[in-house]
Amino acid sequence: MVETLSSLTVSTRLRRIAEMALDRGRVFTTLAHLIDMQLLRESFRRLRRQAAAGTDGRTKAEYAEDLESNLTDLHRRLTSREYRATPARRMWIPKGDGGKRQLSIPALEDKIVQKATSLLLEAVYERDFYDFSYGFRPGRNAHQALSRLWHQTTELGGVWLIDADIRGYFSHVPHGKLKEVLQRRVNDGGLLRLVGKWLKVGALEGDSVVRATSGVPEGGVISPVLSNVYLHEALDAWFAEEVQPRLKGRSFLIRYADDFVIGCELEEDARRVLDVLPKRLAVYGLELHPDKTRLVRFRRPARHDDRDDGNGTFEFLGFTHHWGRGRSGSWVVKRRTSAKRLRRAMSAITAWCKRHRHDSLHAQSQVLSVKLHGHYSYYGIKGNSGGIRCYHRHIERAWHKWLARRGGRPLSWKKLKATAAFRRLPPPRLVHTAEQLMLSGQPIVV
Repeated sequence: MVETLSSLTVSTRLRRIAEMALDRGRVFTTLAHLIDMQLLRESFRRLRRQAAAGTDGRTKAEYAEDLESNLTDLHRRLTSREYRATPARRMWIPKGDGGKRQLSIPALEDKIVQKATSLLLEAVYERDFYDFSYGFRPGRNAHQALSRLWHQTTELGGVWLIDADIRGYFSHVPHGKLKEVLQRRVNDGGLLRLVGKWLKVGALEGDSVVRATSGVPEGGVISPVLSNVYLHEALDAWFAEEVQPRLKGRSFLIRYADDFVIGCELEEDARRVLDVLPKRLAVYGLELHPDKTRLVRFRRPARHDDRDDGNGTFEFLGFTHHWGRGRSGSWVVKRRTSAKRLRRAMSAITAWCKRHRHDSLHAQSQVLSVKLHGHYSYYGIKGNSGGIRCYHRHIERAWHKWLARRGGRPLSWKKLKATAAFRRLPPPRLVHTAEQLMLSGQPIVV
C-alpha cells in the first residue's frame, strides 16, 4: 500500500513537470530537490531485478533487505553533497562486424540516482521530442519505428534513402557540448553536477580506472535519455525545422537512439541532405561513418518488371528491407532478419548448446524455449516467416549435434524428436502480424 501511494505521488509530480514543460521556452532551474525518498523508492522499484551488478557487487535483492535504511542514507548523502559516484564496471560485448562494444555497468546506488534523474529529465523532454523518435522512450519501441518506416516507404512508392551510421556515437559525445544542450532546458546546478559525476567517474578495467573526456557511458541508466536529448537538438529539431521546409518533395526521418534513416521522395533532395548532414553533426562533435553511410535507391519496380535490379536494400533495427512480390503479385516492402544478426544469433546458440550439453534434457529444453520465444517476439513480424524458421531449424540441429557428443551411446535424431523435451520447443510463429502505427498528432509523411 505504501509503495502504491509513493508511486502515485511520484506520477503526479512528474505529470506536473510535464504540464509546465508544455511551455517550450521555460527553463527548469529547480528540479534536484525533487529527488527525495519517494522518488528514490520509485526509482529502485523500476530497476530491472536481474540487472548485472556493478563494481560494488550489490544486487537489487540484497539492497532490498534493508531498503528504507539504505535509501535514507543515500538521500542524506545526496542532500549534504556527500554522494560520490562509483567507477562503473567495464564489459566488452562482441559485435557482428568482429569488433567489440564496451558497456559500463554502474554501481547499484548510482543506478538508483540515475533512474531518478532520468525520470525528471523525461518529464521535461518528452514534450520536446518529435514523434519520429522511438528509442528508449515511454510507450515506444522498435516495432513501431519499423511499422512507421514500412508505411512511409509504401505510401511514397519507395524513396531515396540515406542509410546513416554515426561513428562510435556513445563514445564521442562531447561533455561540454552536452552540458550546453541540457542547460537550454534544464539549468539546475544540482542536477547538472550529478550528470557530470557520472560522465567523468570512468570505468574500472582491470586494476585501473579509465576516465573519458567525451562520451555517454553505454549501459548507464541515465545514458538513453541523455543520448535522446543530444540527438534531438543535433539532428531531429534541425531536420524538422530547418531541412524539411526547404526540400521540394516529401521526406521523413525515423530515429531509434543513434540509428536513423532519412527518406526523400526526390533524389535531388536526398543528395542535398546527405551533403549537409556531416557538417551539421560535426558542429556537435559527431561524425558519419564513411563506409557505413550511403544513399540507397529504394523504389518500387515497374508494374510488370520481374526484377528488382537497381533497387538497393538497407538494414534498420536488425531487419533487411527490400522490395518483393506480395500474395496478390504486386510489389510490396518486405523485411527479413538481417544476415549478420541471424549469423550472430545462430553462433550464440551453437556455443550455448556446446557449453550446456551435459545438462538434463528438460533444463536445456526450458532455456532453448525461452530463447526461441525471445527471438519470435522481436523477429516474428509479417513477411519474416523464413527468417524465424531458419533460426528454429538451426536450434534443432545444433542441439542434436552437441547432445550426440555427450559421450556414451549417441542420441539419434529420431529418438530426440520423440522426447517430451524436444516437443516442448515452441514452433516458429509470427508475433506481430498486423501493421500497427501509433501516431500522436503528426502526419505520416511531411
